[in-house]
Amino acid sequence: MMKQIPVIAIDGPSASGKGTVAQLVAKSLGFHYLDSGALYRLVALKATQLNIASTDQILLATIAKNLNIEFKNQEIYLDDCIVTQDIRAEQCGILASQLAAYPQVREALTERQRKFCQPPGLVADGRDMGSTIFPHALLKVFLTASAEIRAQRRLKQLMEKGIDANIDILLHDIQKRDERDSNRSVAPLKQEIDARLLDTTSLTISEAQHQVLSWYNEIEQKNRAWT
Repeated sequence: MMKQIPVIAIDGPSASGKGTVAQLVAKSLGFHYLDSGALYRLVALKATQLNIASTDQILLATIAKNLNIEFKNQEIYLDDCIVTQDIRAEQCGILASQLAAYPQVREALTERQRKFCQPPGLVADGRDMGSTIFPHALLKVFLTASAEIRAQRRLKQLMEKGIDANIDILLHDIQKRDERDSNRSVAPLKQEIDARLLDTTSLTISEAQHQVLSWYNEIEQKNRAWT
């Protein structure tokens, strides 16, 4: 019997630190990494470039199906152009959150995301990795933090990039995005029953990383004991 490829699914709200933690965990284990949010941001960026209305679900789904993208050397390419920083713009993130509520767009990206599951393993972060994309993941983590802390982290990230931002506006945007992601009809953001809660409000990135690795090693040891 072929051994199942191990998947660690890390879900959580915007600016919770899940992407950073997921990348570090993937590097520690030598696993592949999937930033599912980047796919939605890429659809948003392409739609903006083509001046497609954010309400045109059919055209947006078509864009999602036909995206010419590549993840290589820690860079993200769209139509052979590096867009790693472009898709991190706040407006791109807001539009991506809107597009993620459309069933046709989600369906178009589902199979693309599952193809990232390759040996020796995968760490995937997003909002429905454990609930929808990889429901049989070996480890599911719901990583969160208070909205205030997440706004402060986002402000720090933007300032480090030389981008001016207002903490009150960032907090408002995060709260609105939480509400939209949690209440959408398709694959809403929520903690799965079998997911472990990791609140990073008072944790460092390193502490969060080691907690996920500890959980994974614990599961692996139990699995080896049963075989």
